[in-house]
This record gives sequence, C-alpha cells and structure tokens, in this order.
Amino acid sequence: MQTPHRSSVDQTHRLSHHPGTVRQQCCSLCHPGRLGFSIQTYVLHFSLIGAEVYRHGDRSPVKSYPNDPYQESAWPQGFGQLSQKGMQQHLKLGQNLRQRYQDLLNMTYNRHEIFVRSTDYDRTLMSAEVNLAGMYPPNGSQVFDPNVHWQPIPVHAVPQDKDQLLLFPMSGCPRYEALMNETRKSEVFKNMSSTYKDFLEMVQNKTGLKDANMESVWSVHDTLFCEQMHNMTLPPWVTPDVMEKLGILKDFSFQVMFGVYKSEEKCRLQGGVLLNQITKNISASAVTKNQQLKMIVYSAHDTTVVALQSALKVFSGKQPTYASCHMFELFREDNGSFSVAMFYWNDSSTEPYPLILPGCVQYCPLEEFIRLTKPVIPVDWKQECQVPSGSKDTGNFCHIQHLVHIVETLQTFPLHV
Repeated sequence: MQTPHRSSVDQTHRLSHHPGTVRQQCCSLCHPGRLGFSIQTYVLHFSLIGAEVYRHGDRSPVKSYPNDPYQESAWPQGFGQLSQKGMQQHLKLGQNLRQRYQDLLNMTYNRHEIFVRSTDYDRTLMSAEVNLAGMYPPNGSQVFDPNVHWQPIPVHAVPQDKDQLLLFPMSGCPRYEALMNETRKSEVFKNMSSTYKDFLEMVQNKTGLKDANMESVWSVHDTLFCEQMHNMTLPPWVTPDVMEKLGILKDFSFQVMFGVYKSEEKCRLQGGVLLNQITKNISASAVTKNQQLKMIVYSAHDTTVVALQSALKVFSGKQPTYASCHMFELFREDNGSFSVAMFYWNDSSTEPYPLILPGCVQYCPLEEFIRLTKPVIPVDWKQECQVPSGSKDTGNFCHIQHLVHIVETLQTFPLHV
C-alpha cells in the first residue's frame, strides 16, 4: 500500500478523525500580510493492523467478606458477573472502536478481518460479545431477523487452567513465586506493611476475615467498591478515609505483582508473554503482503492490562477502569518503514490518549519498538520459570537470553492469535 500525498485545505476535518492519519503538516502560507495560496500537505499514514487489550465491564464483586450484609444472593447473577452497566460500557467502547477504525475495518463483519480471544470467564466472554455488537451492527444481508439488531460473531477461549496468555499472574512458574517471596522481604513491601499494620488489623476485625494482609485486602476494596457503584449502603465503618486507604493498598497490590522488586524479570515471566505475542502479530503484519487480518482483540482483566503495561513501562500505578482499552496500531510511513503507536482508553466519554514507550517517540519505529521491549520478552518461558538448582542468587537469571537480529525476526515471525 503506497502512502499518498494530498494537497488540499478541505481535508483537515476528515483526516483529523482517523487515528494517526494526520502526522505531518507543512504549511507554506498562512502568514499575515503575505500574498499567495494556502497549501497544506498531509502525509497519510495507513493503519495496517490494530491489537486491542481491554478489561471487562462493570461487574458484581468476585466474593464477599464474612460480615458483609450483602452476600451472593444480593446480586442478580451472583458473584463476578457482568452487570447491565458493564454491558453498556462495552457497547459504547465497541461503537468507539468502530468509529476509530472505520477506515481500517469493513462496515460489515468479515471473519478474516478480526480475531477475538477472551479468558474463560463469563464477564470477559460477555464483554467481548457486547463489544462486538457495538463494532458490527448487522448490515444488509447480515440481518437475519429484522427484529434483532445483532449478529453472532465468534469469541475464542481456552480453559482457565490452560490459559498461558491472558490470565495474570500466570501460574506454574516457580521462579516467579520465588521472586514474590523475595518481594515480601523487600524494604518497600516491609515499609508499607508497617505503615498500614493498624489499619489492616481494623479491617480484619470489621470484616471478619481471618487474615487481611497486603496482598489480600484488595478484595475488600473490590467488594465495597462494587456495592458503592450499585448504590448499596455501606457499613458505618467504611468512611471515605477507609476507602481511600483501601484504594492505596489495592493499587499497591498491582505493583507488588509486577514491580517493586526485580521488575524486569517479573515482567519477562508475566506481561512479557502477552507482549511477545502481540509483537509477533504486529511484525508479521509488516512483512505479510495482502494480509486480511486487521484486528486482534483480547478480552481480559485488570491484571492483564497491568501486566502488559508494566512490561511496557507505561503503567500509571492505578487500577485500570472497567472497559479500559490498551491499543496498539501499526502504521506504514511515507518512506515505506513501519511504526507502532499505543493509545489508552480509560474513559469512553473522552478520546484515548497516547502512551509512549520509554526511550522512543509516539510513533515508534517498529525495529526500535522490538529492540526496546526485548529485555522483557522471554526466550523460553518454561526454562526461565525454573529456579536454578542450589542457588539463591538469582539476580542475573533474567539475562539468560539470546538476541535475534531484527530483520531476521521480522521475516520469520508467524502470525499467532
């Protein structure tokens, strides 16, 4: 696909609504008092493929605490289920994605253009389904019933115990468990534990939990937050100050999983696995002529988004909101090279904002993107997950890797979804 050059002043509005199209703008006039014609040259950068990783929508809490006045029967579908509000959130996100990628995707659903994978949870499967309803309302011959403004689109999943791509933190990795044990002994973790010791004891007494600790207290915040969002009356002990402190500990629990201590190695064993898959797919698109696949979508969880963003070093430290979406976009530049841009949608009422890979620019050259993310890409995940026999010094373990030449990498990447 050749990148065209257009010289026209009436293109501004149309182009400004297509992601990444207006990237360079050269104005040879527009100076007061100067005679001549107003000429603006736009370099159009076509998006070749998009990869989206989003969190499910609003849901009921995943569990309650012993003294909670609202047990599972208080929720229409029980614990951990997508709510109608969550459905609305993903319908809106799907509509926003349709608008954003209207020049990339067909208006009608084409099974060769999009692949959707979800974790095997009701809330993520349903989020993907309603998101697709927003992206692909049936048109023309795809309307199978005039009374049903919807069409079935496949969403793929593997069993939870087999998911080694989207469920985080991933299990079956002894080295990661060893790192978590070391993290609990770190000064940062011990200082936080000391600071909130009395608070955690209070939470434990009020909730009836046997052990409210730094890593488990997130569930208390989650339960109370869900109840609050669904207009349920919270117990008197749950003051704004208590919710604020629970929120701080909840956000810290994400940092503990993927940061705080030996972050790079944790990322290699966790979010780097998903980043590796996305990078392979993007790279394959750059070297595959006439590729039909235009979008890969992953419907998952807050921990999925955090694991990915931690590996990319763009995590804000705050829990991703419901229906938040991390977007990768591959562009062909006017000189024939390729660049990768990332955007984050954490509020469907506003435009997504750019995420910039540290050490690069917003539209990061593909080769540079691969080079900069290489340290967090596992070469052999199963091997790296092993704990070195008889060794407690694991500081250099994450450096057991080999570097593949970028050109060779681009030529040999298969497309996997």
